[in-house]
Amino acid sequence: MDLPLVVGVDGSEPSLRAVDWAADEAALRGAPLRLVYASLWERYEGSSLAKDLGKPSEQVMAEDIVRTAAQRAHLRQSGVKISTEVLPEEPEYALVHESRSASALVLGTRGRSGFVDMLLGSVSLAVAAHAACPVIVLRGSHDNQVRAGDHGHVVLGVGEHGTDSAALRFAVQEARLRGATLDAVRAWRCPAHETTDHPLLAGEPARLHEQHAAEVLADALKDAPAGVKVRPRTVEGPARRLLLAASHEADLLVVGARRNPEHLGLQLGRVAHAVLHHSACPVAVVPEQA
Repeated sequence: MDLPLVVGVDGSEPSLRAVDWAADEAALRGAPLRLVYASLWERYEGSSLAKDLGKPSEQVMAEDIVRTAAQRAHLRQSGVKISTEVLPEEPEYALVHESRSASALVLGTRGRSGFVDMLLGSVSLAVAAHAACPVIVLRGSHDNQVRAGDHGHVVLGVGEHGTDSAALRFAVQEARLRGATLDAVRAWRCPAHETTDHPLLAGEPARLHEQHAAEVLADALKDAPAGVKVRPRTVEGPARRLLLAASHEADLLVVGARRNPEHLGLQLGRVAHAVLHHSACPVAVVPEQA
């Protein structure tokens, strides 16, 4: 049984854009699409029902939202199997629960309750930090129009533990589906205390750090399938800045986020947190076991 691609919908423009993108992604994968609306309307409306409808007014609105989203997805990709669900739960909890039986979760940057100037909504941030599957947040295309990727590049941030990386496997799959080049980026920096003014040693610490980055990258990519064009890149500088720069010429930016079951807080890391807030293209955060 193919796991569905799950989209969190709430009727906002960012979530409708996520529906469009996810419909295209589901068609690429040959996967079913599941549209989920979650809200604790019962907390606020209790048993007070809309007498003429026999349901809480929030539930009526929710059912209309998922029905409209399903129609939109069908018009965009008529061959994709679509299901919908309305859940009386906190959105963060419901979507994290959905992630346990999803191939990936797709979210907009913010929902109906989000402030216009917020970089990333609290629901998207919380789900990206705790989901059991990859979470794709639809950054970029801020005119709310989804277009087919035209850059032909998927960018992957390769961390220190790149070998057998879930993020690498996900990025390879996405590059293969799109017929895109996989740009595997490994950032490196030479700590200031390791520099030297001695003319015979000038540049030696930097060379060693660059060499180590190249070795980590080569080891991570050694089993990459031959059918995907891979472009390894070692670049000096902060990983956050380098990946954000690369996002301007990418169709998707993929980063890993290490999960530690003993920690209860946000489990994203500084790089994932930064690209979720500032990337110029959609971002996929892929959980990695610590």
